[in-house]
Amino acid sequence: MNDPIEMVSLFVTFNNDQYKEIYEHLTRAWMTEDELAKLAGHDSVGECLAILKKGNLIEEKWRTPPPGKKPVKEYRTIYSRFRANFQCNMTDLGDLIHVALSNDEKVRDLVDQIEEEIKQGNTSINDIARKYNVSQVVIKGLAKRIPRLDVKGQGMVLVDHGKR
Repeated sequence: MNDPIEMVSLFVTFNNDQYKEIYEHLTRAWMTEDELAKLAGHDSVGECLAILKKGNLIEEKWRTPPPGKKPVKEYRTIYSRFRANFQCNMTDLGDLIHVALSNDEKVRDLVDQIEEEIKQGNTSINDIARKYNVSQVVIKGLAKRIPRLDVKGQGMVLVDHGKR
């Protein structure tokens, strides 16, 4: 790991029992979303996969189907060990931990405001951070935490997971 923002996906995954269970299943074998949903017994598999993909924690490939069936994506974890090679100031680290683990209503409100900004055409991370008086690290961290948000270059985008 070379960027502290990448830690948000780890914090979110391992702070949620359901996500952690899904991650652990993916450490053992290649699995499809449907297989994970059956094993896990809950409906947060899609959200979890989105967070794991944004954190570059899983890989995917197409499973060759039996004749007459459609191919389906399957997933597994990429890493079995953690290594960090970055340096950041304590303010940024504190912001990332807060964004990843907080259940604060202010964080939810900020996510709603960011989504509205994007819908209105303001996708600049810098402009959004300035408008809401937060750092760019906070905005990028939220994009790692929230499955429907993502960073593309210096901008934010809304993600449609129906295209998985």
